[in-house]
Amino acid sequence: MKKVSILFFTILFFSNCATSKKVVNTTSIKNEVDTFLVNWHKAASDANFENYFGALDDTSIYIGTAAEEVWTKEQFAAFSKPYFDRGKAWSFTTLQRNIYVHKTGNIVWFDELLNTWMGTCRGSGVLEKTNDSWKIKHYVLSVTIPNDDIQKVIDAKKKNDAIFLKKFNE
Repeated sequence: MKKVSILFFTILFFSNCATSKKVVNTTSIKNEVDTFLVNWHKAASDANFENYFGALDDTSIYIGTAAEEVWTKEQFAAFSKPYFDRGKAWSFTTLQRNIYVHKTGNIVWFDELLNTWMGTCRGSGVLEKTNDSWKIKHYVLSVTIPNDDIQKVIDAKKKNDAIFLKKFNE
């Protein structure tokens, strides 16, 4: 009987270990990430270079609004440094943000509408949590264009698109 009890508890223990899953509190994670992103945008507004670029992972990519703006963290920091040094970088305030949490709880992706000096923009990105801190792995900033205005925008950028495509295809 003792052997059966030990065998039963051993099987029960290992089956619980195999079926137990980490419970992810998505509400808490979404709140953490929202605060992180608010502070990241505030760091730019406050021209706090260290906090702004400290939020980016060393391997992060920042994609800006122009076709050629695909930057590593190092490239984006070099481009941005003069703005931060002048004490005024840019000011983006969140109008709306959606945050999505991976089942592991350590990866999130998001999209956000932003009020900026360019008008309404959309940001989207991916963050990863390692060593108890979130880092931006990928960020994309886009200018939003109302459908009724798209033809005017196409016409306005036709010349510059042709120049870009010529260089791009060389």
